[in-house]
Amino acid sequence: MRLKLLTFALALAVLPLAGHSEDLLDAYREARANDPTLSQSDAQRLSTSEGVPQARALLLPQISGTVSLNQNSSSGSQSLSSDGSGPYFDAGHTRTRGVSASLSQSVFNLSNWANLSAAKSSSEAGDATYQAAVQALYVRVTTAYFNVLTSADQLTFSKANEEALRQAYEQADQRFKVGLSAVTDVYQAKSEYEQAKAGTIQAENSLNDAKEALTQITGKPTGDLKKLREDLPLDPPSPSDPKEWVAQALKNNPTIQSQQLSVDAAEHNIDAARAGHLPTISASVTRGKSNSWAENRLPGSTSAAIVNDAQNGLGNGANGRWGTTIGLTLNVPIFEGGLTQSKVRQSIYERDSAQDSLEIERRQVTRDTLNFYRTAVAGIAQVEAAKASVDSGQKALEATRAGFDVGTQTMLNVLTAIQTLTQAQSTYSQNRHQFVLNKLQLKQQAGTIDMKDMEAVNSLLQ
Repeated sequence: MRLKLLTFALALAVLPLAGHSEDLLDAYREARANDPTLSQSDAQRLSTSEGVPQARALLLPQISGTVSLNQNSSSGSQSLSSDGSGPYFDAGHTRTRGVSASLSQSVFNLSNWANLSAAKSSSEAGDATYQAAVQALYVRVTTAYFNVLTSADQLTFSKANEEALRQAYEQADQRFKVGLSAVTDVYQAKSEYEQAKAGTIQAENSLNDAKEALTQITGKPTGDLKKLREDLPLDPPSPSDPKEWVAQALKNNPTIQSQQLSVDAAEHNIDAARAGHLPTISASVTRGKSNSWAENRLPGSTSAAIVNDAQNGLGNGANGRWGTTIGLTLNVPIFEGGLTQSKVRQSIYERDSAQDSLEIERRQVTRDTLNFYRTAVAGIAQVEAAKASVDSGQKALEATRAGFDVGTQTMLNVLTAIQTLTQAQSTYSQNRHQFVLNKLQLKQQAGTIDMKDMEAVNSLLQ
């Protein structure tokens, strides 16, 4: 009867939960809508893309309007009046009002064109980085989801282990009381039982933390989740050649693509810096008019006389009339204190740094791709071995209990068999979940992971 209770408790780990349960696609949809990490990546992508219109704006016409009002005050000075009636003291001020509009257009500026090319490459790099974040979300959600399932299994195994050890402790205590076993068996059983109780508490905490980790991504409390079905297909990765996986990764991995585009942007920045040695040409058209008038204070008078400069011959002959100015400006840089040369060197160093980052990423992706491929292949044997270990552990526990009942096995052997079976169940659960994750991570490294892969994993749940 005790053995049947243990077997039933362990079997609960592979049975679907009662009632409605969320599946992996539900969790992914919530994460896609609420994950702040993906949202942050999207905002960074959009921010970087704004560099393109900003760089292009320097190549387009620039239109501006100006309205000005100036006042020139002067101290008292003796002057002759216009009618010859005598001198007066000019103690007033002159005001000028101007209105103008100008249109300027860059005709030749290689630096601006190079900056536009650099901005386009940076924008494309931002798009690739965002695509990497989208692909990473597939794996992050699946990892967090399976961590909950693994932790839930661990709690089930811990409870089953605790119950089995409790029964063993009670049995040892009863046998001791009737003189069929030594007190040592009681102490050993009680020690293992108390440790199992502590392990159950730890497993509960681990499960709660795993649920919070999934909630952190989805933004919603984690409820009951569908579990991985028992008849898990153990198909090897396809294609079966690891070199093909590496070739796909070096070609399609979005992080590598982003790094390559960053190198391209750095190359354009070098061109922009070198263009600082070249002349620039710009054209402009300005149309405007201005009005001037003077306010003079006559001697011995407290009032002011307003005299129009144009009427008194003091103003410009075009005063109050619209005028147009058309110009073409050639700017030739001669010496800027070594600023341009320094910018060129700085851009070259930044290009070299970007190339090194690209090579680091290529080597890391190659390593990770090979690792996930080998782990996925090895995972097949690991799952099969873990399953065989569970079967062997179950039979070993049955045989040990039978031997204990007839006196050929000790209580310590029984306790060890219980622990061995529980550990085998735990390893089997971990290997099953990790096998699915390894195949998903392999596709992420290759840059080929998409929604179909999530749907395929979801089909393995029940």
